[in-house]
Amino acid sequence: MPSELPDGDPAPPSGRLPESALAGLGTRPFGVYLHVPFCRVRCGYCDFNTYALPELGEGSAGQVGGFVDELLRELDLAAGVLSQGPHHPPPVHTVFIGGGTPTLLPAADLVRLVAGIRRRWGLAEGAEVTTEANPDTVTAAGMTALAEGGVTRVSLGMQSAVPHVLDTLERTHDPAAVARAVAAARGAGLQVSLDLIYGTPGESLEDWRRSLDTALALEVDHVSAYALVVEAGTRLAAQVRRGQVAAPDDDDEAAKYELADAILTAAGLQWYEVSNWARTPHDRCRHNVGYWQGADWWGAGPGAHSHVGGVRWWNVKHPTAYAARLAAGHSPAAAREVLTDDQRRDERVLLGVRLVDGLPLDTGPLAGTGQVAGLIADGLVDGPAAIGERQLRLTLRGRLLADTVVRRLLG
Repeated sequence: MPSELPDGDPAPPSGRLPESALAGLGTRPFGVYLHVPFCRVRCGYCDFNTYALPELGEGSAGQVGGFVDELLRELDLAAGVLSQGPHHPPPVHTVFIGGGTPTLLPAADLVRLVAGIRRRWGLAEGAEVTTEANPDTVTAAGMTALAEGGVTRVSLGMQSAVPHVLDTLERTHDPAAVARAVAAARGAGLQVSLDLIYGTPGESLEDWRRSLDTALALEVDHVSAYALVVEAGTRLAAQVRRGQVAAPDDDDEAAKYELADAILTAAGLQWYEVSNWARTPHDRCRHNVGYWQGADWWGAGPGAHSHVGGVRWWNVKHPTAYAARLAAGHSPAAAREVLTDDQRRDERVLLGVRLVDGLPLDTGPLAGTGQVAGLIADGLVDGPAAIGERQLRLTLRGRLLADTVVRRLLG
């Protein structure tokens, strides 16, 4: 089953936010995340809030069919919440439709969601609008319809080019489907990103090299590469516990990360976040950069998380409970928390150090820290950048040990 929601304080049924959260609304980039929780099958490693259609039982087709209306209903609620008093909903700079498999919905439904955001809030000039997609749900006609409807970018779940690795991950697509999906998206004029996973049990270093080479041969704009994490409660975790497959190995994953960075950099893609490489700054995923920089976003859909002005909240997880809250005229939020100044500082360090720009040493959350010299000596932080530019940036070794860097910076 999907991972549990965190604890928190009760969220008001109206969704109303404290005045302090709205005070700076519009001074920071604003994003909208739309969570589509449906999948054809549930992959064994996945602990996202997703549901294979058979899990929803009889009537699931009706749930999927009415889902867009439910998301639009939450966007109506959001527009009202962000219009409290003198405030107005800011124009949306980025939209990210994730899941699940958003492209299980007809392209016309995804376009209707983008149009709904534009009508309620307005899209900023040059807004980035991304949808995730599984390669076997992509068609040329669908990609064209999305592009004509305002989608600018597609993120394809490639994961691997090696059949036995895909089998272990319980991915259902044929590796050849990735090339067809990239061609369809390219033909529609969309930017294309590929998501890869490394460290799968049984994946050799040559298997991983093959996946990287295959991705680069498709000449995409962006690559994300994530180490496999065995999450509690997943089928993969049960297989590891029973000894059916080996647990991922830290040294193996480190070697594969170093290989990814070397191959992607040589091909002209530059890292801009620990797990992400882009061909140019324009090709970076601006929506995700907003998360890492502490921007504001509204997350709509079952289990979606939101953040506005230091207030974070999360929706109920199950599609049925989500629909029932909205039908009753209530916010679907399950709980929320108001972050303290210390929590916001810690998160700024936790997320900001992962970016290629790093964090300033003389102002902001790192001002006065006494840990930098030791991090430079240990090869985790770029010395010239820290001493000359007064900017903390991770080295390659620091990227491998980013959590260690954060712990030392925060004491």
